[in-house]
Amino acid sequence: MLPGGLLVLGVFLITSPDLSKDVQNALRKLVFAVEKSSMKNRLWHFEEGDVSERIALHICSATRKVTCRTFDVNDPKSTAKPADWKYQNFASSWLMIDCNVHLDVTIPLTSSSFQDQQKSTRLGLAKWAKEIENAVVLFNGQTKDINEDLFEDLKKSSRSANHSSPQIITTNILTSSPVIEDTRTTALVQSCKSSLTIHGVVKCRGYVHSNRPKVKDAVQAIKRDILNTTKDRCEILFEDIILNGLQREKDVWQLPQRVFVPIHGSSLLLCDYLFGDETANDLQSHFLEILDQDVQQDGLEFTEQKSSKTIAEEKENISQPQHTTGVQTNSSKSSSEIRLNKGFL
Repeated sequence: MLPGGLLVLGVFLITSPDLSKDVQNALRKLVFAVEKSSMKNRLWHFEEGDVSERIALHICSATRKVTCRTFDVNDPKSTAKPADWKYQNFASSWLMIDCNVHLDVTIPLTSSSFQDQQKSTRLGLAKWAKEIENAVVLFNGQTKDINEDLFEDLKKSSRSANHSSPQIITTNILTSSPVIEDTRTTALVQSCKSSLTIHGVVKCRGYVHSNRPKVKDAVQAIKRDILNTTKDRCEILFEDIILNGLQREKDVWQLPQRVFVPIHGSSLLLCDYLFGDETANDLQSHFLEILDQDVQQDGLEFTEQKSSKTIAEEKENISQPQHTTGVQTNSSKSSSEIRLNKGFL
């Protein structure tokens, strides 16, 4: 649900005074458990400049006393360190990085079971993630040095900016070819029973704080969002098929649609995912359950169109970009599909 640039910074716990003795141990376990869960099967890794400290906040229900401590999640033996906790009476200002990415990723499959296909998809996406990591990001059609300020006139733009809505920066992702990089590559031929193709246009979005952001911050935010939303949608789809046994005989499945939802009192948007048979009411119920927030239907931002086109229809309209994302299994029984599966690079 978190777009690129946003991470879970920690956990909080509200208890009565008589339970305060066991709080710190419980919070420590929660911090590391949440971090492990949020980073499970992630397609990216923390970089040297990333902050590894996570917050554990305890609030006493009787005295309203707030105790804040931090743990270094990179160190399993990390002990609690005291930290200051302050409130501010205004919402933080954020810059929104917007990007449409066309996916066309083919992954070889050696088994027909959905569990094995899920594992193969994870491995295939991990290889694809390296292409995204090495990709070039254009900001409003221009390249920028990653170490320079995102905006040279940031102070001027910040004064005139409306803090109720973020400034939007449009980006494009250019993946580089090994030939351009002047490196030698060898074609890899891999035997498989079938292949899985992830294709379509994905709406990606990242956020950076408006306090003198660097280009590298924006690049990191949008790239991580691309990897997160692609991985999450595949995981959601496979889990749905495995748990519910749906669509097992189909060759084409639609990945869940991405929908953005505003957070009360902030310019940030969270996202959720809807399958074709779900409605806006289902999304509203989900956010009420997860965030305890009522979301109006006019506040929902559907960024991608649902599509029920067949493969034949898609081939007829191949020159027109389709704003949908799907997973297609290429069976080796088809002649045209065999042609696609002769070799893998």
